[in-house]
Amino acid sequence: MREILEILARDGRATAERIATMTDIPEQTVRERIGEWEAAGIIRRYKAVVDWDRFNRAVQPDLPETITAFIDVSLAPARGVGFDDVAERISRFPEVRSVYLVSGTQDLRCTITGGSLREVSEFVAQKLSTIDRVQATATHFVLKTYKRDGDAFVEPEPDHRLPVMP
Repeated sequence: MREILEILARDGRATAERIATMTDIPEQTVRERIGEWEAAGIIRRYKAVVDWDRFNRAVQPDLPETITAFIDVSLAPARGVGFDDVAERISRFPEVRSVYLVSGTQDLRCTITGGSLREVSEFVAQKLSTIDRVQATATHFVLKTYKRDGDAFVEPEPDHRLPVMP
């Protein structure tokens, strides 16, 4: 049954009929499983992967780029909750795209987006750093995206092979 989820993770528009054909699982079973997983919160949502930089260049070339940054956060843990309460609070900000508890010298890694470097830095200075138990932050700005969530954001090299004639 995991293969149903793997197909949907790659292509959220895959139909139950197509998944049934690909997996040899009866279509009705595929529909039932997907419904159960949606109800249980295993399937959170379906979404499109958008290359916003390409969209902006093509449709709105005068619009400034969206800035993405990874922010590593050091916290003082609290008895009984560890880091969970602060991570949940950070995740509620609209600028925040993801929050992970990580191993290493930092405790959390957050992905933030903003309209400018100043906007991201103000988020860190005014919102993130002022949260109780935040001890330090380290900001890393994304310069170029090559791959995100399994999707390549680079153009494939053109095929320079000569055509073969029968």
